[in-house]
Amino acid sequence: MQLDRTTLAIPRRLAGGGAAELRDRLRAAGRRLVRGRTDGAAWVRPALLVLLVGTALLYLWNLADSGWANAYYTASVQAGAKDWQAMLFGSFDPANAITVDKTPAALWVMSLSARIFGFNMWSVLAPQALMGVASVWLLYLTVRRTFGPLAGLVAGAALALTPVAALMFRFNNPDALLTMLLVAAAYATVRAIGRASTRWILLAGALVGFAFLAKMLQAFLVIPALAGVYLLAAPTTLPWRLLQVAGAGLAVVVSGGWYLALVALWPAASRPYIGGSQTNSLLDLIIGYNGFGRITGQEVGRVGGGGPSFSADAGILRLFLGELGSQVAWLLPAALLALVAILWLRRDMPRTDPQRAQVLMWGGWLVVTALVFSLMEGIFHAYYTVALAPAIGALVGIGAAVGWRHRRLLRARIVLAAGLVLTAGWALVLLGRSPNWNAWLVPVIGFGTVAAAAGLVLLAGTRGTRVARLAVGAASLGLMLLAPGLASLATAAQPHTGAIPSAEPPVTAAGALSFGNLGAPHGSGGRGGPAGGPGTPFGRPPIGLPGRRGGMVLPPSRGTGGPAGTGPFGHGLLGGLAGLLDARKANPQLVAALQAGASGYRWVAATTGSNNAAGLALSTGQSVMAIGGFNGSDPSPTLAQVQQWVAERAIHYYVSGGDALGFAGTSGGSNVAARIADWVDSHYTATRIGGVTVYDLTGD
Repeated sequence: MQLDRTTLAIPRRLAGGGAAELRDRLRAAGRRLVRGRTDGAAWVRPALLVLLVGTALLYLWNLADSGWANAYYTASVQAGAKDWQAMLFGSFDPANAITVDKTPAALWVMSLSARIFGFNMWSVLAPQALMGVASVWLLYLTVRRTFGPLAGLVAGAALALTPVAALMFRFNNPDALLTMLLVAAAYATVRAIGRASTRWILLAGALVGFAFLAKMLQAFLVIPALAGVYLLAAPTTLPWRLLQVAGAGLAVVVSGGWYLALVALWPAASRPYIGGSQTNSLLDLIIGYNGFGRITGQEVGRVGGGGPSFSADAGILRLFLGELGSQVAWLLPAALLALVAILWLRRDMPRTDPQRAQVLMWGGWLVVTALVFSLMEGIFHAYYTVALAPAIGALVGIGAAVGWRHRRLLRARIVLAAGLVLTAGWALVLLGRSPNWNAWLVPVIGFGTVAAAAGLVLLAGTRGTRVARLAVGAASLGLMLLAPGLASLATAAQPHTGAIPSAEPPVTAAGALSFGNLGAPHGSGGRGGPAGGPGTPFGRPPIGLPGRRGGMVLPPSRGTGGPAGTGPFGHGLLGGLAGLLDARKANPQLVAALQAGASGYRWVAATTGSNNAAGLALSTGQSVMAIGGFNGSDPSPTLAQVQQWVAERAIHYYVSGGDALGFAGTSGGSNVAARIADWVDSHYTATRIGGVTVYDLTGD
């Protein structure tokens, strides 16, 4: 998109034809904003409109069916909608006891939406859906700018129909904002390369910096690709390119670092504790638990002692294994083929070749991010891979468009056919891991690919008619997107809740990932299946991880919770509340008790673990303290703080059950939650409300 200085300028005199000229210029600018350029064919705008409207329908349809979605973040949005300080820090509760374990940029967007439209699941989830539409549009603009509208449309469609994208753009994790901002940074980088523009490369840096505030160091995985291609291809001298990239790095620091400085300078006593850290430090959270700890597997405070081994499948082929393949990798082989083929095709081009630069940008994004995801030995979940979807979609779109443009050449048609066969073969492998899911796809893709590949080689050149060529091209593209498209539709058609959602199709056969005891088909939570697997060493079936296949072994109850099946959420897992990774609506009797006289307390209740607290907070609409943060392993609040707040009558009830999940057995984390539970149990009388063990902290 090219906007000269006069495009949007208001004429000094709007006499005669001046107003009409201004109106025409504004309309032209609007067309360029949507289409990217003014030289597109007549079909481009309708096709783009269909793509964006279709994406919006996919991501917005029945959105509220997911209920609280990730209750952990939804409770924080509720807090931010009530209290500005809670919104600023990403506090879990409006009374500002502790924050979530992420930087809060995504929560800012959702909290503002809740303030404007009221707190409900549409106001919480719709921003992510709109971010998905924006990501598709930005990817289209980026790819089209260099490779034309066909490449942009295919790239956008590939992104929209990636199952993990259909999952995360309908969910309230930070990944949606992260992905949109990184695609926007790629667009700014492509704009910068075209004219060696300082303004655009600085904007790219600023966007990456703000993406850091969405999901911390993961945002920086694209920096080598964006900075590298600018240093290589920008049409200016090397010293000036180095200076511009240094300026972009400064923009990253400023746009992301201001918040770190704010938290560091804010008196710790007057802000919430930084959840996920062991030292009440945002820098500790960024570098440790959510940073290099994810690479090495040494996340202090992570659930341990029988928890999942996330390093079990770490390796160069991780993205092709188990559910990861069906989440994001349907088009990954085709993307890698396109990367190699186009780089070879343009190997002799000048340094400033914009097509090679953009392919290198997307290829660098894909390779660096994929390698980090594949080799990291710490906490890793399949939905992280949504960050790969834009790069995969871009390379597939570019490869398809370049091959089609050169279809008169036999070697181009052979490469197109090879890409189709490779994609179809890989799809059959993935479908073989889900044999009960749309089995009719296997013969359709198998036989259809043979016919389409033959048509690409024989008819796509000069021999076939124009109608035949278009039919072959459309059929080939349709076959490539058929399986991931249906998986995306199936994903969007189902509600998703819990901390670890998972897209369709379910992996039930060979190739499933193994995380220690996470091996049985269909864990509970994300899609509501039963906990699977044999009995544990503790004599109980494992608790299902939401959205995972199988369960995670946790220690048995340590005493004060009610018996299994009597928790406040209708199913006590090990006695008490919902558990580490999911939340349920609380028992109505307990809700009534917590709401009674709620205005007289800073917290109507306290309990161990953020998801336990989230269920209570969302059911009551009141402030609930999450002792120990997400895992129950943060050293906050201290026992002395709880004793002081109890003396001040700031906490009404202590709700038992979270401590029964054995959070004190985490990897290097604090056992303060267990000590608080013991103190409450020894000083206050346990009562039952709606089958739940609670302690009234305002009595003796």
